[in-house]
Amino acid sequence: MISRIDLRGEALPEGSALRDLLPRAEFDVEAALEKVRPICEDVRHHGAAAVIDYGERFDGVRVPGLRVPAEAITRALDELDPAVRAALEESIRRARLVHREQRRTTHTTQVVPGGTVTEKWIPVERVGLYVPGGRAVYPSSVVMNVVPAQEAGVEGVALASPPQKEFGGLPHPTILAACALLGVDEVYAAGGAQAIAMFAYGTEGPEGCASVNLVTGPGNIYVAAAKRLLKGRIGIDAEAGPTEIAILADSTADPVHVAADLISQAEHDPMAASVLVTDSEELAEATEAELKTQVAASKHVDDRIVPALAGRQSAIVLVRDLADGLTVVDAYGAEHLEIQTRDAAAVADRVRNAGAVFVGPWAPVSLGDYCAGSNHVLPTGGCACHSSGLSVQSFLRGVHIVDYTRDALADVAHHVVTLAEAEDLPAHGAAIKARFGWKVPESK
Repeated sequence: MISRIDLRGEALPEGSALRDLLPRAEFDVEAALEKVRPICEDVRHHGAAAVIDYGERFDGVRVPGLRVPAEAITRALDELDPAVRAALEESIRRARLVHREQRRTTHTTQVVPGGTVTEKWIPVERVGLYVPGGRAVYPSSVVMNVVPAQEAGVEGVALASPPQKEFGGLPHPTILAACALLGVDEVYAAGGAQAIAMFAYGTEGPEGCASVNLVTGPGNIYVAAAKRLLKGRIGIDAEAGPTEIAILADSTADPVHVAADLISQAEHDPMAASVLVTDSEELAEATEAELKTQVAASKHVDDRIVPALAGRQSAIVLVRDLADGLTVVDAYGAEHLEIQTRDAAAVADRVRNAGAVFVGPWAPVSLGDYCAGSNHVLPTGGCACHSSGLSVQSFLRGVHIVDYTRDALADVAHHVVTLAEAEDLPAHGAAIKARFGWKVPESK
């Protein structure tokens, strides 16, 4: 059901050579670009009509309009299962606690007497938040996108999620209910590349969607391709690939927990990656046995779990010791990394590359998906080596405000002129000289 990779032989290779040995899903965004380019161009030139046409083509339902009526959002909350509402409210509460602490404050540095640089944090003016709809329903992604945007102080928040034939062309009612709980009333029944293009170019009319400055949220390969294509016209958080979990475990780990956590990620999608890295062959064998037992009792077995576990993106990786295990998981750069070892906190502290790290047996990825307070919109495909998950910072821009007096500029003018001339940019130096009668002051 799941393959093995044995790295217990000679010393581990370094860099890309090690990464090439590790399992990873094929995710060719470049190839998808040519498929989404005409879609995005169509939306650019024909606006809402094109988005509606593509919704009918890809989602199997033609909507009368893209903007979800306010009464539909209110009704979704009124009809929401009380237990689901309570769970969402707790998820929102915990997410706000964590993300509120991420707020940045304005800071002024006095470089010299009379010369200051202030870093001011300004929220993005308007954002488009994408919540996928396909094989599963993701009200939790509404929470994870909306909360950091709101805590950052973003004024304009629009959300798009694919229309559902089952619900008359509206997004799933649980998604609409989550929007209601968060006070988001600008919601569009649009999915895929056409939704990203709608955010980028905007649509006209009284129910139109104004263009946004930034788009965040996960989606399929076509959403990722549209983000890549339109990056520059809009800011993006990341090109999200298939979801993934890596578990670094030793002989103290419980194979029941390990197997359950591997399966929990595999049920997302047939391209989802589930990777166990361990120095214990006994744990590997026990986990394989548990996988057979637990998969047989699971839902979504044939269409998601088995293809995901059996795919090239999933494996049990055997290593000589935990030091090699840390090297491997750092090379892999997992979206979600669980540490199930002796002294798990100390081991977790040594991790360099991961979207989020889950420490010990009582912090499974599922907790982070919903109610840990952390954000579950995380870098995939090894991007954790250079990128972070979604946060308040994602929605803020740092602007430097430079304020110098005449004396403060005079004190450093000769250095500025010298550097300008060294770079063969004499007009830069002239802009300084002009302020002092074309004679550079001598520093005090």
